[in-house]
Amino acid sequence: MNDDDTAPPSRRLSGLDWPRLSLWLGGFALLGPALWNGFPIMFFDTAGYIKRVLDWDLEPGRSFFYGLFLFVTSGGWFSFWGPVLVQAAATLWLIHLLLRVHQVGLRDWPLRQVTGVVAIGLSAVTGVSWYVAQVMPDILLPLLVLCFWLLSFRWDDLDWRERSGVAAIGLLALMSHMSSMALAGGLVVTIVAAKGIDRWRGWGLNPRILPAAMLLGLSVTAMPTLHMAVLGKPGFTPGGPVFIFGRLVQDGLAQRYLADHCPDPTLKLCAFKDSLPTTADDFIWHKQSPFVAIGGWDSAGPELSRLVGSIVSTYPGAFLSTALSATLDQWAMVETGDGLDEWQEVTRWVFRAFMPESQNQAFTTARQQQEQTTQTLFDTLNLVHVPVAHLSGVGLILVMLWGVRSGRHDLAALALFVLIALIGNAFINGALSNPHDRYQSRIVWLATLVVGVAGLAWRPWRGQTRQP
Repeated sequence: MNDDDTAPPSRRLSGLDWPRLSLWLGGFALLGPALWNGFPIMFFDTAGYIKRVLDWDLEPGRSFFYGLFLFVTSGGWFSFWGPVLVQAAATLWLIHLLLRVHQVGLRDWPLRQVTGVVAIGLSAVTGVSWYVAQVMPDILLPLLVLCFWLLSFRWDDLDWRERSGVAAIGLLALMSHMSSMALAGGLVVTIVAAKGIDRWRGWGLNPRILPAAMLLGLSVTAMPTLHMAVLGKPGFTPGGPVFIFGRLVQDGLAQRYLADHCPDPTLKLCAFKDSLPTTADDFIWHKQSPFVAIGGWDSAGPELSRLVGSIVSTYPGAFLSTALSATLDQWAMVETGDGLDEWQEVTRWVFRAFMPESQNQAFTTARQQQEQTTQTLFDTLNLVHVPVAHLSGVGLILVMLWGVRSGRHDLAALALFVLIALIGNAFINGALSNPHDRYQSRIVWLATLVVGVAGLAWRPWRGQTRQP
C-alpha cells in the first residue's frame, strides 16, 4: 500500500490525494508564467539557440547543445511546451531530492506534499518560475549547483538511478553555456577545499570530489570533440574574449588603452578610439558599432582577445578594481524580467520563417508578443522578488551560523556552498561579461530555497515527514 493511502482524513478532503495534488500544483506554479502567457516565455537570445540546429553551425554565446535539447524535447519543433516541461520536472525533482537527503519537512506531511508547497512558495516570492518557463538555458545554471551538491555531499543518500539522473541534468547544464563550465570549475575547487576542512573539523560531511570533477572533465572534453565530429569545428562555444572586452569598454579601460597606444597599425580599433560606445551592449550588439566595423563575430575576435590581454597586463590594478566593482554590481542586480519586455525581433523572424504554422500562431498570439509582459508587471513582482532575494543572501549567513551551533553541519555547508556559487556567478557574469539583472536573478532563488530548507529543519516544525 502506498503510504499516501494512509494519510489522515484532514489531508484527504473530499477524497483528494493531497500529496500528489500538491506536487502537480508545484509543477504548475513553476510553469506559471508560461501558462499565463499561453506559450513558453521567449527571450531575444532564444532564436540563436534554435538556429544552431537550423544552421548546423556554431555562434558566439549560443550553445549548439542547448539547441539540440530544444529540438529533441520539442519533438522536432512540434511543441515548445516540451522544453519547459522538462525544465520544470528537473527543477521539481532536484528540490524533492534536496529535501529528502536532508530529512527536512513538516510533521505528518508526505514528502511529495512538502515538495509541492516549497515549489509554490518559491514561485510566489522569487523569479524561479520565469526561468523554468523560459526557452533559455538560464534555469540550468542553478540546477547545476544543486546537482554538484547532491553528487558531492549526499552521494550515499542517492541510489544509482538518482545519481545517473542528477549527473545527466548536470551535464546538460555544463554543455548549455560556458558560464556553467566556469562556475563548475570554482565549485570543484570548493569541494576540494571542503574535503580538507571536513577532515580537520570532523563534521562527517565526507564530500566526494570525483563525481563533480568527472562531470566537469567530461564536458570540457566532450564539447570540442563533439563540435569537431558533428560540425567540423573543434573548440568551445565561441565569443568569450568579446564579452570581456565589452566590459572593458563599459568601464573605460578600453578607451584608456587606445588613447595611450594609438596610432598602432596592428589595431583596427584605433580608427574608432574616439567613438567607442559607453556600454558593453552597445559595443557588442549595435549594428553601427566599431565592433561590427572591424569584422564583428567573424574576424574581430583575435584583435579583441589580444587587447584584453594587453589591457590586463598594462593596468592590472584598474582591471582588478573595476572587476570587483562589476562583481558587487552584479551581486545586487536581482530584478526579475530583465529583457522580457523588449521587442523579440529575431525570435519573431525565426518563428515566422522556420517553425510550423501551429507554433508560429501560438507564439504570435501569446501575451508576451502582444506586449503584455510590461515593465510595470515586473516592477510589481519585484516589490517582492528583490527584497526576498537580498534577505535570502543574508539568510545564508544566518543558516551557516545556526547550522554550526545546532550541529546541522550539513545545512551550514549547503548554505556556504550556495553562497560561494552566488559570489562566483556574480564574478563570472559581472567581471568577465557585464552586469545584468538576469544573470543573478536566475540563480539567487537558491538562497531562498536553502533558507526555506533550514526553516523546515528548525525544531518547532520538526516531526515525522513520511517518504513518498
